[in-house]
Amino acid sequence: MAALTRGQARWACACAVVFWMVLGGQALDASSEESWRAPLAQDHPLVGRIWDVTAGAFIDRATLVDRLRGSRFVLLGEKHDNPDHHRLQAWLLRSLVEAGRRPAVGFEMFTVADALAIAQHMAAHPGDAVGLAEAVNWQRRGWPPWAMYQPIAEAAMQANLPIVATNLAPDMVRALGQSGAEVPDPTLSIRLELDRPLPTKTRTAMAEDIRQAHCGHATEEQIDVMILVQRARDAQMAERLAAAGQQDGAVLIAGAGHVRRDYGIPTYLASRQPGGSVLSVAFLEVSQELRAPTAYAARFDQQALPFDYVWFTPRVDDQDPCIAFEEQLKRLHKR
Repeated sequence: MAALTRGQARWACACAVVFWMVLGGQALDASSEESWRAPLAQDHPLVGRIWDVTAGAFIDRATLVDRLRGSRFVLLGEKHDNPDHHRLQAWLLRSLVEAGRRPAVGFEMFTVADALAIAQHMAAHPGDAVGLAEAVNWQRRGWPPWAMYQPIAEAAMQANLPIVATNLAPDMVRALGQSGAEVPDPTLSIRLELDRPLPTKTRTAMAEDIRQAHCGHATEEQIDVMILVQRARDAQMAERLAAAGQQDGAVLIAGAGHVRRDYGIPTYLASRQPGGSVLSVAFLEVSQELRAPTAYAARFDQQALPFDYVWFTPRVDDQDPCIAFEEQLKRLHKR
């Protein structure tokens, strides 16, 4: 999971670790059986609305689907513990299938080490989305309950779409974490573009995001390593998407921090698939005090939101992650 700012951590990545019917540009009817699941700020004026960042205008869901249909790669960025984000992701995937697309479906939550288990399960038990979680030992991963992600897997399986493990293998994450920001394998360094120095502006932005996400407890040495791991993860996911999307493109399910256009997966897809169109959609929880879409750019320390589209949703909670994870963060500082 990509490190995010303190503000982002409340709604984009949870700081540590679909609606089947959505009225385009409007909030859902809270009295319907398809009402919002996240409990807070359901009456916020932005809830349920979709913002076109480039155009600076709201669009409806049909327009969004039509635009995503024409893009080779579609990146859907979530806050992992918000059930509304997963339901909307599943709805978008189904809509793309209904529009004639047959993309591969990648998950940040599955690492390349899961690829064999996923392939064996899909071959032996096609359509069994519940069993997929058991095949990869989901409950031991630290992710939210599989029930949130299951509708996305079901949508993929029902359409006979490939499900792709995209993220860096745990052993490689550990090796990078122990490397002191030096890549131990030169071949890996070249393959994941880790040998290329980051532009100063990009590195500064990433460092500040990580610093704030860890509430000031991460040392500068730890930040260097976290930047390296984040770059490796994004490059690995881009590589897997590019390979899996040769037939009809790919859709990625990932944390919102990974689908940023300024330094996330889109930058790595550009080098792996020159000319291949990429669109990113972020599902963002609203803040009670922020009523204009453009005001949310400050959460990313940017003048404009670093996504192509933003779909606003209610919030899961108002918990301050710096308080919720205070003890874990303090231990990080002592390492």
